[in-house]
Amino acid sequence: MLLVFGLGISARVAFGAMFGIPPIALSTIGAVAAVRPVLIKLGRALRLDALAMTRIVLVPAVLPEIMTGVRLGFSVTLIGILGEMFAARRGLGYLLMAAIGLHDVSLIMSLTFVLTTLAVCASAVLLTLDRRLRQRF
Repeated sequence: MLLVFGLGISARVAFGAMFGIPPIALSTIGAVAAVRPVLIKLGRALRLDALAMTRIVLVPAVLPEIMTGVRLGFSVTLIGILGEMFAARRGLGYLLMAAIGLHDVSLIMSLTFVLTTLAVCASAVLLTLDRRLRQRF
């Protein structure tokens, strides 16, 4: 990956796509395959066309599982981006590596706290959204 994209934002985007999309895709495929047949029969009984069947029946049925895939994809992507961050030439990764090289414990701990707080907050937002979708649908 580093040979193709180098060290930069394009490598991070490619890494995120490579490791973030499969959990979402697998979760979506599994959710669509597991849609209850009674829902499909109901849509056919109501004579819904393909677009209406997707919008009214399938999307509400699979949305919670898709959200679970998004949470998993986010976690895997975040771990990878944080790992790739150690090779950065600027930003938080560079600052963290410089602090490690200088044995600046206070800066290391404060950067770790900031990164952990951002990850926990993002995960909490996704979890809250996931729970609301599960309650609603």
